[in-house]
Amino acid sequence: MKRTLFLQAPSFDGYDGGAGARYQMKREVRSFWYPTWLAQPAAMVPGSKLIDAPAHDLGWDDIAHEFDAVDLVVLHTSTPSFNQDVRTAKLIKQRNPAVMIGFVGAKVAVEPDESLANGGPIDFVAREEYDFTIVEIAEGKPLAEVDGITWRAPDGTFVRNRDRAPIEDMDVLPMVSPVYKRDLTIEKYFGGYLRHPYVSFYTGRGCKSRCTFCLWPQTIAGHNYRFRSIPKVIEEVQYILREMPHVKEVFFDDDTLTDNRERVEELARELGKLGFGKPGFDISWSCNAKANVPYATLKVLKENGLRLLLVGYESGNQQILHNIKKGLRVDVARQFTKDCHALGIVIHGTFILGLPGETLETIEETINYAKEIDPHTIQVSLAAPYPGTFLYKQAVENGWFDGSDHLLTDGGNQIAQLSYPHLPASVIFDKVAEFYKRFYFRPSKIGSIVGEMLRDWDMMKRRLREGVEFFDFLRRRKEAA
Repeated sequence: MKRTLFLQAPSFDGYDGGAGARYQMKREVRSFWYPTWLAQPAAMVPGSKLIDAPAHDLGWDDIAHEFDAVDLVVLHTSTPSFNQDVRTAKLIKQRNPAVMIGFVGAKVAVEPDESLANGGPIDFVAREEYDFTIVEIAEGKPLAEVDGITWRAPDGTFVRNRDRAPIEDMDVLPMVSPVYKRDLTIEKYFGGYLRHPYVSFYTGRGCKSRCTFCLWPQTIAGHNYRFRSIPKVIEEVQYILREMPHVKEVFFDDDTLTDNRERVEELARELGKLGFGKPGFDISWSCNAKANVPYATLKVLKENGLRLLLVGYESGNQQILHNIKKGLRVDVARQFTKDCHALGIVIHGTFILGLPGETLETIEETINYAKEIDPHTIQVSLAAPYPGTFLYKQAVENGWFDGSDHLLTDGGNQIAQLSYPHLPASVIFDKVAEFYKRFYFRPSKIGSIVGEMLRDWDMMKRRLREGVEFFDFLRRRKEAA
């Protein structure tokens, strides 16, 4: 068995390189997601170690010694972080020339040859789901015999092995929480809308929705939602309750956990049996959701401990939702939000500016829509054409951007990539800060957040810190404009 190290490499200060595969920037407040995409194979390779450098404020000098006694390094990368990750790989190879280096992530999955060509130290890249791919390589299986990789042959040519079949029985994958406990400091992980400390993991992979901008379903995970059995999910939750008793929230990070309503209701009821939602039980749960969950299902979830839903509204304009194949009606989303408010379910709403069909009028419509439905907190992103998505292909064909992979400034802040004849990128960029200001700088919203702070001292300290970070975010955007 190769001595294996899984790495989320040092990156821009405050930039979550892993989540950057989905949302290409430093957030408006400091935020880090768990590196589940690395923890999963790490849980399957005996004796391995996981290092998440960005979340733990580790630079190269802090981790350099870790590579002296390893045989295999598996490094997660993304389009925004790829060049920085290659620089880290070069440093690793200089330190330990005998080490084998593999890259995983959507970037290398959709551009394997280009990634190898631009990443001199990389020995292989993994395509498709790579859990068992990495296990086989760690076990010493020759690269020529490993499904799902493209690798650098001794003569310098690139060899593409046959595709790896997707995992159908998700119960074969072990828990990731023990890896978190072993290798990570969970207090380092923040979500602006999640209670702290929290733990997140996936109960399944894939998403049946066809959103043109969403990366993972179009690259690695696919559109077939495959999931672990409820007993297996409950087993991991029980581990968290037992081994991490200070955790205040469990976040299920499936793309859309609520797509399978029968299953999510069953999961909620089983969580209720553990105490979730009961008086005196101070741990809540949350998940991603599409804005179409009916009241009856929401009620079951709320009664069994659901606190928050992360909801992708994207736009308040129906035509734009059609353009991006969101499969969502604005009137349905509006009723869903009213139902959540009535039940006391908190919503963190996400919106995207600059999607196909965007105009100054639709931006105004979306800002007013967000104020009307009034989620508790919001995230506003710029449309990002990641390679491998329909949006990328569409944008290149229509000349909306030049096809480059430069999604960030040198400091890790997002760039408006898409530009239209009637709506230049610079205008779209400026509208993000305006969106935030008009949503948050309202008496009702300020009163809601202040009330939340007065009820909870921990929330008071946290919101004050986030307030400083938020105003710094606005300042940086003004300077970048």
